[in-house]
Amino acid sequence: MKLRKQTKKEFITYAIVLLFYAVVMILDVTGNLKSHTKGLLVPVCYYATAAVSLNLVVGILGDLSLGHAGFMCVGAFSSSLFSVVFKESAMPVGLRFLIALIIGTAVAALFGFLIGIPVLRLNGDYLAIVTLAFGEIIKNILAAIYLGYDEAGVHLSLKSFTLQGEGKMLINGAMGIQGVPTDSNFTVATLILILTLVVVQHIVDSRTGRAIMSIRDNRIAAESIGINVTKYKMLAFTVSAAIAGTVGVLFSHNTSTLTAASNYFGYNVSIMILVYVVLGGIGSIRGSVIAAALLYALPEMLRGLGNLSNYRMLIYSVILIAVMLWNWAPAARTWREKVFAGKGGKADAAS
Repeated sequence: MKLRKQTKKEFITYAIVLLFYAVVMILDVTGNLKSHTKGLLVPVCYYATAAVSLNLVVGILGDLSLGHAGFMCVGAFSSSLFSVVFKESAMPVGLRFLIALIIGTAVAALFGFLIGIPVLRLNGDYLAIVTLAFGEIIKNILAAIYLGYDEAGVHLSLKSFTLQGEGKMLINGAMGIQGVPTDSNFTVATLILILTLVVVQHIVDSRTGRAIMSIRDNRIAAESIGINVTKYKMLAFTVSAAIAGTVGVLFSHNTSTLTAASNYFGYNVSIMILVYVVLGGIGSIRGSVIAAALLYALPEMLRGLGNLSNYRMLIYSVILIAVMLWNWAPAARTWREKVFAGKGGKADAAS
């Protein structure tokens, strides 16, 4: 019964994503989708994917990580570097993007593993500070790198240099990578979101997920029954970092110019993704998807309010506070339990 109930919840989440995709495709085919709205579709998908992956660490593992933007940056630059190098080759576009996707995911997973070795010895605020510092360090290093090749070979420096003869600058410092092929689209982003949901849900519902949640609930008790705490924490952190790298690939291949110095990989992005996780419900995979989609699109939707558009960020902040109080204030939770007690009991109301 429990298994069937959990499976039903998973399929409802998949159905919501597929329904959203179908509605968008119908609107696009019938010509009722504005160009500005089209530009929001891929970002909505990759931010929802990022929120689901961060929920694996924050909600399921119980650790506070603020380095998600750093893993996105690593995945974006490694994949874009490959795509730019092979852009003029005879390699099919689909194969090139698939390899770029694998490279970005693998490199981010590697960084997640290496960073996790010292970082996961920390807990609470200390872990948050160190992961935040990692994201900022990665962003600033990539913003200072100059990488190119010419007749003399490959050149890598932290200072600007001039190529000799025919050559190409791959990473041009603060200007980043130019000419990244825009291989990402809404269909690909939706497929990756669904794949992420399948992977994360499978981990949560498995023996591994139960071990991770036992570490979240009581680390000492988990160790006392033989659970390898380091192993499962590293697994959750590495998988989360790998998915963040995939998000970076989607982002970088949705724009022709990739710069680490921009706000796309700053700490504000990590905070924003954490907001999606918290407002969607810590530990709720479906909530992360819905919160990311609604909260990312909300500021853009408020642009059409005429004179009120000048106050759109104020309205956005008020809505965030209202949702936070609705989800987490003790009085609101008690009221919801009373109201919905006859419609499924306290357990359903709390979920």
